[in-house]
Amino acid sequence: MQIETKNYKDTVFKLLFNNKLYLLELYNAINGTFYTNPDDLEITTLEGETFLKMKNDLSFIIDFELNLYEHQASKCPNIPLRDLYYVAATYKKMIPQERTYAPSRVKVPAPRFYMFYNGLSDLEDAVTYRLSELFQRPVDDPSIELVVTCLNVNEGHNKNLMEACKTLKGYSIFVAKVRKYREEGIIQYNSSHPTALNLLADSSDIMKEIVSSAVNKSIDECIVEDVLSNFFTEYREEVSKVAILEYSAEKHLQYEKEDSYNSGYDTGYGNGYDTGYDSGYGTGHKSGHSSGIKDTTDLFSWLKKNNRESDILKAIDDTDYLAKLFDEFSKARTQ
Repeated sequence: MQIETKNYKDTVFKLLFNNKLYLLELYNAINGTFYTNPDDLEITTLEGETFLKMKNDLSFIIDFELNLYEHQASKCPNIPLRDLYYVAATYKKMIPQERTYAPSRVKVPAPRFYMFYNGLSDLEDAVTYRLSELFQRPVDDPSIELVVTCLNVNEGHNKNLMEACKTLKGYSIFVAKVRKYREEGIIQYNSSHPTALNLLADSSDIMKEIVSSAVNKSIDECIVEDVLSNFFTEYREEVSKVAILEYSAEKHLQYEKEDSYNSGYDTGYGNGYDTGYDSGYGTGHKSGHSSGIKDTTDLFSWLKKNNRESDILKAIDDTDYLAKLFDEFSKARTQ
């Protein structure tokens, strides 16, 4: 089993399905097909190597269709707009622009868009997101439409899909184990210390230790129970490194969300100013705590896609540094 690890992927999902055999299994499960040769997949994932510096999670061509798979740990109704960027960049990479001026038609693979959700918020088994839902003014017959099917891949959801794709089922089992042991570790810490973990000024090292223990215990159990045992045995170091970051950040966002409810901050973050961070990020938010949660999630996703995981860990307990990152992120989005 070959997985490219020189620039390891920033979620366990992406690391896992970077393997063509597993990716083909997932494709077959979604489409009810029975392809057996992983080499039938032509990988087209954007890795930021073009002048656009754009990256996506997974994309590939098979049977004259271009499949774009995105993994999300938060709800994302804007995924059609992101996928529009990705598919345009992919087509541009495949077909020189001068060919589009030719008198004959240029054939392109038909795109298919899927989002795989495993966040903590409740979500139905399947949700459809449409680009037209983002239009400032609704139109009856839009000249362009892009439809993304979002599948909930948390344990207990989409059972038929899980049975058709044992790799996806194994992934959902692993995630459930990590979250279970992480919560047990937090409860154990809180019961044996005078100050709860979420009330500490700097909890990053302790949280990392708890999550590290949860991840490694989950990996051990999966190997013993023959849940993706070959994958975890061969790529234990990479999986551990990625998962510790991923599930430390996830818990941090959950704490921030809880704090925003309890404190009543207008933005749900930092010093509670009505206009958001004192760095002047954006124009502030009128939508309350949910805006703060979404903005931080978007920032962390952007940092991960640019291989800046260390910045996430630093920002978790340094609000000044977080504000600087928001400034940078804001500028990057307007360029």
